[in-house]
Parts: sequence; C-alpha cells; structure tokens
Amino acid sequence: MPRIKVVQESEATGPLAELYASAKAKSPIGVVAEILKTMSLRPDFLAAIDAASRMHFTDGALTRAQHEMIASYVSALNRCRY
Repeated sequence: MPRIKVVQESEATGPLAELYASAKAKSPIGVVAEILKTMSLRPDFLAAIDAASRMHFTDGALTRAQHEMIASYVSALNRCRY
C-alpha cells in the first residue's frame, strides 16, 4: 500500500494530464514512472523535475549513458531502487 497519495493517470486532468502524457511518450516502456507520480499533487514540482532531468541527462561533458551509470551507482550506494 502506497504511503504517498498520488493522482493516477486515469484521474489526471489539466496540466498534470499533459505532464503524464509527456512522461509516458518519453518512457521507453510507455508508462508514467511511479517516482513521477509521487509529485502528482504538485504539478509545478513535477514540471520542474522533468525540466531538470532533461537538462541533466542531455549529452554534454558526459554522455546520457555515463549519467545513467553514475545515477545507478549512487542509487545502489543509497540502497534506493531508483
């Protein structure tokens, strides 16, 4: 049972529905990640996280794959499944 109240896709309206649609379109498996749903009560936060994520994971000094590798390693160190 989730401890964080979330808005499910079927219940999302307005800007949240648009953010969910965008997240789903970008997802390699065509779903809205559960971690994103934790911010569904604050679509403004979700939009900011989405923008930061796009900036963080674009190629620059490091490739997307290198960013993902670092994120995975840090998550493992923190025992976080994300």
